[in-house]
Amino acid sequence: MRSRYTAFVQKRADYLLQTWHPDTRPADLGLEGSPEWVSLQILDSTEQGSRGTVHFRAVYRAGAGWGYLEEKSDFVREDGRWYYLSGETEEAQLKPGRNELCPCGSGKKFKACCR
Repeated sequence: MRSRYTAFVQKRADYLLQTWHPDTRPADLGLEGSPEWVSLQILDSTEQGSRGTVHFRAVYRAGAGWGYLEEKSDFVREDGRWYYLSGETEEAQLKPGRNELCPCGSGKKFKACCR
């Protein structure tokens, strides 16, 4: 999952398509207009045999604000490699408080960073 997140950050559609299972992979993947991804948090993961799930939250910058994409992703392992199958997504605006850590990952409080 982390490698696929990195591919989204770097806009590497080729890698995303290579790690997408052929049964559910789109013919092409346009990443133009993608948000500026700033952090990834793995909330939960499970593995049972050749199947796995990853529940994650990815934070992005949206203009002057912030948002997040949360997904429960399904993966399958074939020939020793994991492939993304599908996922249930939820997206929302992120509203950090002044004294919370900044979503950019700097470690500073929001009021002293990207506010």
